[in-house]
Amino acid sequence: MMKDLLDKLSSYNIFNYLFPGVLFAAIGELLTSYSLLHNDVVIGAFLYYFYGIIISRIGSLLIEPFLKWIDIIQFEPYEDFVAASKIDNDLKVLSESNNMYRTLISVCMCALFLKALEFLANIFPIPSEYSFTIAICFLAVLFIYSYRKQTNFMRKRIAKTIKHQNIQEQHDTDSPQ
Repeated sequence: MMKDLLDKLSSYNIFNYLFPGVLFAAIGELLTSYSLLHNDVVIGAFLYYFYGIIISRIGSLLIEPFLKWIDIIQFEPYEDFVAASKIDNDLKVLSESNNMYRTLISVCMCALFLKALEFLANIFPIPSEYSFTIAICFLAVLFIYSYRKQTNFMRKRIAKTIKHQNIQEQHDTDSPQ
């Protein structure tokens, strides 16, 4: 069953969600007193995948804008990426690698944040029901903004596709038959 599940995951899902989730759990287990690893392989795989999604979203919504802001990275307009990726198939693979590096930066930052949280929790203990509620609120906000970002990407992609289609149809009607 586990093999079938892993066979269905794309390389993007493995390298941007599952791998970072496992890595974060292992680092967090070594770095803190928190128990992040799971003995059950199936539950562990889903848990690590979920960790990875969270870490990836933190990379996308916090790390990437910060790195843009401090001028470490720059992007071409999304429309140019879409057009260029139709010509150069390697751009999709390069983009996947790029996202993996961003996610690995996020793994490091999240592990350091987890260590800082552990340190602060020892100084200012917070009852677990409050910390759990705070975590759920953080995740809700994180996924709301992730949903918004993904929806905006889809809107841009749809607009670009429709514009291209309209230009193609106009070209076809203008061409002599």
